Amino acid sequence: MSSESVGGILGAIVAAVVLAVAVVLGPIGQYGKPPRPAKAEPAPATAPAVPAAPVPRGPVIKEVPN
Repeated sequence: MSSESVGGILGAIVAAVVLAVAVVLGPIGQYGKPPRPAKAEPAPATAPAVPAAPVPRGPVIKEVPN
């Protein structure tokens, strides 16, 4: 057996293992799973926030006549 045929056999074995793991674990993420129940958190009753002071702006560049 040459090294190329051994590499091909090992590659096929690795590919089969990866494919089997992918089939067993299924899709990643929420796809294919039941939706999670939504958490119903009551909104906290707070006083309206005082608007913050405006952020100071940078220098104003004016056009200089030629």
